[in-house]
Amino acid sequence: MATIDVLNLAGEKVGSLELADEVFGAVNEDLLWEAVKHYRAGLRAGTHATKNRKLVSGSGKKLWRQKGTGRARVGSVRSPLWRHGGTTHGPQPRSYDFQFPKKKLLGALRSALAAKLADGKLTVVEAFDLKESKSKAMRQALDALKVEKTAVLVEVGSSENTNLELSSRNLAGVEMLYGPEVHPYHLLRYDRAIFSRPALEKLQNSLKASAPKRKAEVA
Repeated sequence: MATIDVLNLAGEKVGSLELADEVFGAVNEDLLWEAVKHYRAGLRAGTHATKNRKLVSGSGKKLWRQKGTGRARVGSVRSPLWRHGGTTHGPQPRSYDFQFPKKKLLGALRSALAAKLADGKLTVVEAFDLKESKSKAMRQALDALKVEKTAVLVEVGSSENTNLELSSRNLAGVEMLYGPEVHPYHLLRYDRAIFSRPALEKLQNSLKASAPKRKAEVA
């Protein structure tokens, strides 16, 4: 069982945390790809639309009689064959969201955490105990934790940390989430993932309980 150092907001080690092999043991890249695809599909607005022959402007009167003119038969200037006519089989408003099994989502979340740990991009702090809601204080804490690029901050979902929310929302490349909101997309999008100790412990326990049992354990 691996362990990870627990730091304070000054970047000093104050303890350690054991990491379960069921959660941080392996990375499934295919599952991560599916999870990210599902998340981004849900973000699409799907408001694209084209006008068919019913929606374009123009008279519906038949331009000339059907037979005897020597010209091709035509019923309306709104025909898709004509310039400024309607569009045939064009895109219409739709939802791009699709069903994604919960077990696969949890598996992707385990893989994302394992990938962050393997890359050395996972950080655990004892608590986000900011004394004031100042962006400057949050920036100093991130500098002490050696955050050079982007970062996602994860707090335990059972408590509201107003100071953390207000101090991090104006920092470019920094997003703050509560435990139940964490998605594999967030862990892969940001360079560093910084969890509070209670948040990671709670997430690890839930993912460990839902992890498939190994064959040796079943036997």
